[in-house]
Amino acid sequence: MKVFISSDIEGTTGINHWDETRHGNPDITYFMKQMTREVNAVCQGAIAAGAESILVKDGHATGRNLLPEGLPEEVKLLRGWTGDPYSMMGGINTQDFDAVMFTGYHSWTNNGGNPLSHSKNTKHMGIIINGVVASEFMINSYTAGMLGIPVCFLSGDKAMCQYAESFIPGLKTVAVNEGIGGATISIHPDLAVRRLKETAQAALSGDYKSCRVPMPKEFEVIIRYKEHTLAYTKSFFPNAALVNDTDVRLVTKDYFDVLRLIQFGF
Repeated sequence: MKVFISSDIEGTTGINHWDETRHGNPDITYFMKQMTREVNAVCQGAIAAGAESILVKDGHATGRNLLPEGLPEEVKLLRGWTGDPYSMMGGINTQDFDAVMFTGYHSWTNNGGNPLSHSKNTKHMGIIINGVVASEFMINSYTAGMLGIPVCFLSGDKAMCQYAESFIPGLKTVAVNEGIGGATISIHPDLAVRRLKETAQAALSGDYKSCRVPMPKEFEVIIRYKEHTLAYTKSFFPNAALVNDTDVRLVTKDYFDVLRLIQFGF
């Protein structure tokens, strides 16, 4: 069994403030360690379920957050950014993976489930796919679905977990945080680690192949920018159009076009 894991930090246990996510700020040090502990727990659960090969994509900011010595020897770690449209799923196109798992994921732009809610960055008012404000989970799940790979596990804030379970029936989650305004309620980090390992093992020991991503026949994507000047610039992406002062729209049947637009747009 070959497993691909995409990891972020804003859905890590206990995290609450942007200072805790930014390199150069001492507050990030603890959460890099906890992020690593959580990825390690999921890897351990995957190995216990029979995973022979695991590729982890460090998907936050610089792509250099996970501490390599804190991961199992069976794991290969992709640090930094490939520069291709796969982004947080970088490397997923290099092997025939059997399953995808997400750790440390967070709610989407302006969602109250996490004080750090956003999608890709905070320069826009939302990425809307087929009428739904898209999370990074949705964007990256569609990438897995485009390649025919099931998505069977996610950890992060409670709102993100609830949505993920409704989006992909059978997917298993571990909610470690719950946002209340600008505050966060979190479970104990050691409890989170135990639950992550147990749930990841259960996810891959069960009927994970049934966790197929529901792929639409056509994608309408709107990126809503905060600045009209930026929207105008980004509207020159092939086959995209400026539909009002702030919205750039693309309609396509090829999801890779969506990934290209998102890469171009940011």
